[in-house]
Amino acid sequence: MNEGGREFGRIDAFVGPAPEMVTVRQGPVDALVMGAQRTWEVSALTVRMLGRMLIGEASLKNLSGPLTIADYAGQSVQLGLAYYLGFLAVVSVSLGVLNLLPLPMLDGGHLMYYAFEGLTGRPVSDLWLARLQRGGIALLLMMMSVALFNDVARLLGL
Repeated sequence: MNEGGREFGRIDAFVGPAPEMVTVRQGPVDALVMGAQRTWEVSALTVRMLGRMLIGEASLKNLSGPLTIADYAGQSVQLGLAYYLGFLAVVSVSLGVLNLLPLPMLDGGHLMYYAFEGLTGRPVSDLWLARLQRGGIALLLMMMSVALFNDVARLLGL
């Protein structure tokens, strides 16, 4: 959220009974604009968090894997369809942004190869292609391992 030029998040915590949900209806054009804005916000947050993890400003414990995603999906279902669909949207956008990372086996890596070929007029050599593929899979396996480790640690209360 953005209030007074400062960005912050909400955790939906409250004391006492839960506040009533209010349904807000928008026209199709306004809904598309609001959807695009929210998608941009989630995408930017994902990129910022990845950047902060890379430079050490955010903990790698923020990475979550399939176990945590499944747990939160179950919790959001219990809150209602709107929460569940919102959760699915956030996960989908975040995964889409991750897919655009410039890692060789992801779509972002293919875009990187196309950009190289467009700039130089020749494709990436087979030797470099193999090296980049190995490096990219190593990075992906490390990220997946950290995410799965974090999931198991959360489940075990570590």
